[in-house]
Amino acid sequence: MSELSAFPIAKRWPAKHPDLLQLYSFPTPNGVKISIALEEIGLPYEAHAVDIGKNESWTPEFLSLNPNGKIPAIVDPNGPGGKPLGLFESGAILLYLAEKTGKLMPADPALRYETIQWVFFQMAAIGPMFGQVGFFHKFAGRDYEDKRPLERYRDESKRLLGVLETRLDGRDWIMGEYSIADVSMLGWVRNLVGFYGARDLVEFDRLKRVPAWLERGLARPAVQRGLDIPKRP
Repeated sequence: MSELSAFPIAKRWPAKHPDLLQLYSFPTPNGVKISIALEEIGLPYEAHAVDIGKNESWTPEFLSLNPNGKIPAIVDPNGPGGKPLGLFESGAILLYLAEKTGKLMPADPALRYETIQWVFFQMAAIGPMFGQVGFFHKFAGRDYEDKRPLERYRDESKRLLGVLETRLDGRDWIMGEYSIADVSMLGWVRNLVGFYGARDLVEFDRLKRVPAWLERGLARPAVQRGLDIPKRP
């Protein structure tokens, strides 16, 4: 595995196909962004399950690639100039895959920056806020007597859903055409109303365009495949 030999992560999660892009992930909203993108693009890859339930993302091998200790991360043995490239942070990986393949990103420079803007909107707003709703509504935070944090994240999540609702006026997809902007958000909205059980909490059904967008997105075969990649151990 000469292309991967410089990466300690490849020793803990050995590659069967070291010539392919290597994905180290788990099926969380951030994780499935990349598997969905890869499935949509059709770029061959090999997926490795980094079990966050066993804290595998905090092992030295994973941290050597992603010092932030969060999934996902990739190693592309065929990076720029034909040299291997390791990347972490899902937004950066989405941009890399789109630019590497010329897919899921408008060719027009102005529209390209607009797409990046919406990916950043997910990374800086939707992801953190929806994740906090999950913590305070479904996980350990639900036992907190003080409900003000939950109320704060609930209200902010409702506001962010309203931003999406407005953006989707007259559009099937965030950019008109399906793009990495949609890929970045589908898993998060799905988790908010499904896995986190916050559909009623955020009054999701008061919206019209966001539920229809989510339904369209989840109906895509590549999205359905990507939601289960890598399979949980």
